[in-house]
Amino acid sequence: MPWIEIQDQDIYYVEAGPEDESVPAIVFLHGMSSCGEAWWQQFGYFSSKYRVYAFDSVNHGHSSNSQRDQEEPDRTDELEAFLTAKKISQPILAGNSMGGATILRWASRHPGDAKALIISGMGVAEPGQSAVRKVRPLDNDTLFLPVGQALTSRLKQERPRMFERYLRIRSTATRLEYLRHPRPRNAKTISETTLVSEAIQQVTSPMLVIIGSLDGLIPNAERLHALVPHSQYAVIEGAPHNVYWEAAIEWNETVAEFLDSL
Repeated sequence: MPWIEIQDQDIYYVEAGPEDESVPAIVFLHGMSSCGEAWWQQFGYFSSKYRVYAFDSVNHGHSSNSQRDQEEPDRTDELEAFLTAKKISQPILAGNSMGGATILRWASRHPGDAKALIISGMGVAEPGQSAVRKVRPLDNDTLFLPVGQALTSRLKQERPRMFERYLRIRSTATRLEYLRHPRPRNAKTISETTLVSEAIQQVTSPMLVIIGSLDGLIPNAERLHALVPHSQYAVIEGAPHNVYWEAAIEWNETVAEFLDSL
């Protein structure tokens, strides 16, 4: 359970798999208010064949908080710094929701530098539609962060332990502190997000767009697939926004088939 210093922030990460430079590396990026440990089902599945990493983005999980009176750091810069620090070249990047958006901005900067891109629960917003989510301050009484539409009520009824696990692993002191005192959004992030629909069309790295059939971002995912003609597109039936968590078996198998086809 190591930490690494990135951009003056103390970043927590997890890693597993063969310690062999010839083995491809997968870096998993979590969504907003989630954490790297949310990828534990993917670690168990992919770590026999790949070197796998996941880190808690600043203001999430067990990583440090940014200064209250400053813009939060740009998450794409954070990803670049992590890849450099771990000496990962030609990565396989897999991200859900906010993590997927970070990968899209990274790919816009590096159109052909990834071995593969896996965009989960994310896409490209329609022109004129805001792609930047506003964070409202959290009350002082909430300790376990609500999940909204990220998971289904079916999961809560049929597999309550899995539902409760997700509440616990992400509701850390770091995240609660940030949500009670939201930092201003990074201007660079907002600018790149606005331009991503144009820049993403230059990407040549293999791409898989994967999404749950219950996810309200399906139109955005379809738009991304159309903008990147060589991309593959997969919909997992009955799965919500956090498809990688609730439908991990189907998600893992779909991603593995995509990677094996490269």
